[in-house]
Amino acid sequence: MATPASDDFTARTDPFRRELLAHCYRMLGSVHDAEDLLQETLLRAWRAYDRYDPHRAALRTWLFRIATNACLTAIEQRSRRPLPSGLGAPPSGDPEQPLIRGEEVPWLQPIPDAMLCDPAGALLSRASLRLAFVAALQFLPARQRAVLILREVLDWPAADVAAALDMTTAAVNSALQRARARLGEAALNQDQIDEPADPYRRAQIERYVAAFENADLASLGKLLADDVVLEMPPFLNWFVGREAYIRFIARAFTLRGTNWRTVPVHANRQPALAAYARADNGRYALHSLQVFTVTESGISRNTSFQDQDVFSYFGLPAEITRAKQ
Repeated sequence: MATPASDDFTARTDPFRRELLAHCYRMLGSVHDAEDLLQETLLRAWRAYDRYDPHRAALRTWLFRIATNACLTAIEQRSRRPLPSGLGAPPSGDPEQPLIRGEEVPWLQPIPDAMLCDPAGALLSRASLRLAFVAALQFLPARQRAVLILREVLDWPAADVAAALDMTTAAVNSALQRARARLGEAALNQDQIDEPADPYRRAQIERYVAAFENADLASLGKLLADDVVLEMPPFLNWFVGREAYIRFIARAFTLRGTNWRTVPVHANRQPALAAYARADNGRYALHSLQVFTVTESGISRNTSFQDQDVFSYFGLPAEITRAKQ
């Protein structure tokens, strides 16, 4: 039964739930883990609510401090979540070679944009939720990861970060420098976390969908950047370059046919689609959820997920019957 205190706690913390979820997702790279850590954060906050002092910290700051430390504890018990391209050279760069499954790897998961809308419908910061950025964060030591997010995503002063993480201000600044250097080593560039204006991005994806559904490899190739990357967790294989990309898609058409349908979705504030291949029963079976990075030079990355948990988070049906338009 609800009490006045619990009602007050819920009313005051509800406005921060989605940005706390996004924070936990950045830290952990998993929607499932982020949801668990959000609940852990709220439980810890509820237990300490009678000791919360608004004169010492705003409620949002207090909640983010609890969430960050809960995430740091969780990270000690979990492996980092990479994408295939983050594991080094692929087992084979030849699109004709067999795909190698990596089920033992706890892969980075995409997050639906629908989980990131606040009650007013506004979306959280685009760049800080891009797959490339979240994937790069996973290679940072946990405390560097926390410092970078608190300082550069949430824009906290160094002194506040130091208080939250029980560090000195000098240690925070040093950790931030090291984190920035590590991201630089990961070759994370602005093109990967910033996209062109929406009309251009939408037009590129619409052209891609049309070419894909028409099995038009020549048109697909024209939409790709020269150094486009295709990766497909849970497979360890990944491919670089327009030629390799098109050869792999051609292989997919050979194996699964050329009759495909797509459903637009949105993940990590990036354009995405669910791809369905025609099955023997005449319906279209869910094959993958594909998240795209679009730059001025074309589509530069397609991260294609084949994971039932990911499909569930996005509410994707196992089959569709949509006829070709």
